[in-house]
Amino acid sequence: MGKRMMGKRIILMVALIFAVASTGILIGRWTISSVDAEMSGYDELRVFSEALSIVRKNYVEDTKPKDLVYGAIKGMLGSLDPHSAFMSPEQYKEMQVDTKGKFGGIGIQIGIKDGMLTVIAPIEDTPAYKAGIKAGDKIIKINNEFTKDMSLHDAVSKMRGTPSSSVKITIIREGWKETKDFTMVREIINIKSVKSKLIEDSIGYVKINQFQEQTSSDLSSAIEKLTEQNITALILDLRNNPGGLLNSAIDVSSQFLQSGKLVVFIKDKKGEKIEYRSSTNKLNSNIPMVVLVNQGSASASEIVAGALKDWNRAVIIGTQTFGKGSVQSVVPLGDGSALRLTTARYYTPKGVSIQTTGITPDIMVKPEVKEGEKSRPAIREKDLERHLKNGVEMEEKPDEPEDVIPIEVDEKEDIQLQRAIDLLKTWKVFKELPKAS
Repeated sequence: MGKRMMGKRIILMVALIFAVASTGILIGRWTISSVDAEMSGYDELRVFSEALSIVRKNYVEDTKPKDLVYGAIKGMLGSLDPHSAFMSPEQYKEMQVDTKGKFGGIGIQIGIKDGMLTVIAPIEDTPAYKAGIKAGDKIIKINNEFTKDMSLHDAVSKMRGTPSSSVKITIIREGWKETKDFTMVREIINIKSVKSKLIEDSIGYVKINQFQEQTSSDLSSAIEKLTEQNITALILDLRNNPGGLLNSAIDVSSQFLQSGKLVVFIKDKKGEKIEYRSSTNKLNSNIPMVVLVNQGSASASEIVAGALKDWNRAVIIGTQTFGKGSVQSVVPLGDGSALRLTTARYYTPKGVSIQTTGITPDIMVKPEVKEGEKSRPAIREKDLERHLKNGVEMEEKPDEPEDVIPIEVDEKEDIQLQRAIDLLKTWKVFKELPKAS
């Protein structure tokens, strides 16, 4: 498969969207090759064959060999890191559709937190958003089926469906004494990956929600329209962006870097290295720029932020990013199913792995949680079960208190955005100061 995809983890756009736990850098087959079962791991395969035969002959009910094999493969991939997974033919097709930005579902990001299926965030103007689903909600059941031990992919499949059909999810929320059922009618979820507007008369604001096939061209169009309004600075908002296509992240970075600049490189366990460089510049490489990030900025978002930071192209403002620095290869299997397998780590232009650490902002600005305001813990890669280690020896730090963030932030109280505006205003003032004679 020629498409490349970054992504979270814990974060999955159920709309449904594959994002941080599930969304990774999908790089097709790359160096993955088939293995002759007779030449590798024969003894282990013999044990598996014995177990399969025993189950088929002796289990109390009839079983389908395909279901047993699929279950075994799911278990195998499920024992690895949280971003490796087995996809049935249906799930593989859904993943290929995901990158188009159009889905049939209810519109939420989900992940696994403390062993429970958890809502990361509802997508604006979707059935889940309108129904009142909140970040931090625990999904106990989907259509009366308990979610304990349910994989993210299975949860996605159960919440997706034909538009106009309904799905019921059972939620428990902090502070509630009992669960509550939410029945929603599925809709076609069109994810707008780029939104833009003019703020403070001369500052362009662009929000990228996910890196899809059309994101780069949509970004180009948005900046073109803002340029017509004579902007003097730009804010690129990557907060709560779980990732998406690697090629899209490269193309977005290329719009702000000179041609030929290293954007990111990846290495597998053998040390094989592949570099990705910026393409033709879109003439946006000089405008003063701030990039906003937070704990929900993952994967492809971290590639863009890391590249712009390493090349001193933009000032990064916000909080530590998600910290997903691994690469997933999608390997199609003979029956139409596929493996999503973590095969490499990626590095910023300066050779830094952000796995579990994330991108550190130039200016740290944490959102305030006011007394009585609803909040939730910040979830990052390091919080996921079975996450990969960074691979670089790091100094041991004392345990820090868990980050708590507000569930909703009104734009007027968005201190990260306001800090970006203030910085760009100051930038303009200094630029316009007369030079000393």
